[in-house]
Amino acid sequence: MGNLIPLTQPGEYLAEILDELGITAYRLAKETKVPRDRISHIIRGTRVITPDTALRLGRYFGQSPQFWLRLQVDYDLRKAQREIGAEINAEVEPYKACL
Repeated sequence: MGNLIPLTQPGEYLAEILDELGITAYRLAKETKVPRDRISHIIRGTRVITPDTALRLGRYFGQSPQFWLRLQVDYDLRKAQREIGAEINAEVEPYKACL
């Protein structure tokens, strides 16, 4: 698995958007009524984007909240696949009627 492309956390996308628009994390937090530390932790990748945050980011940036949640879910699933996917595949047999 050493040749895998590094995963991009949703906070990295958020940081890029803020940088491109010249908006600080503090300003985003203030204008979206989100605690500053929540935005900072999302950008650092130590906190996930919740439905509440997705709604606020979507509204602020004129995007759908689904965009932000899909970024988070996609990241989480890819990370889990890399970390425990092989173990789950070895432990769980597919239900034959569903094949």
